[in-house]
Amino acid sequence: MPPVQHSNDKLRWIIETGWRGLCPRCGKGHMFKSWLKVSDTCECCGLDYRFAAPDDGPAFFSLCLIALPLIFVVVWIQVAYNPPIWVHLVTSVPIMVAGCLLPLRPIKGWLVASQYVNRSQEAGTERLWNQLHGRTKGSNFDD
Repeated sequence: MPPVQHSNDKLRWIIETGWRGLCPRCGKGHMFKSWLKVSDTCECCGLDYRFAAPDDGPAFFSLCLIALPLIFVVVWIQVAYNPPIWVHLVTSVPIMVAGCLLPLRPIKGWLVASQYVNRSQEAGTERLWNQLHGRTKGSNFDD
């Protein structure tokens, strides 16, 4: 990871690598091996992505930030113009599906990069995590 000296540099690095799906350590390798499947390791620097656990975060952010505003637009169209159902099937449904699915990958990349840069892990799980992965010392994402 390039030297990060200020929190603004950290945020910029997280956004640059995460949203583009690049390795949060080197910024060159690919983070994903398919649409939403995180790679096992970075092909450039060898970063082990076992630390990555974005879980349901991408879906949550996609629904809250994109689906809810789109629902309000769809409801407004229905109330204001009362179009036939086929109009919603042709316009609203594809917009909702695309609006919720397309941002999942950049959001997941952002969460994984944020976990790496901020060295995130669940409280109290460091010893168990190290045992599971054969590590003897403290948590080190650079293994």
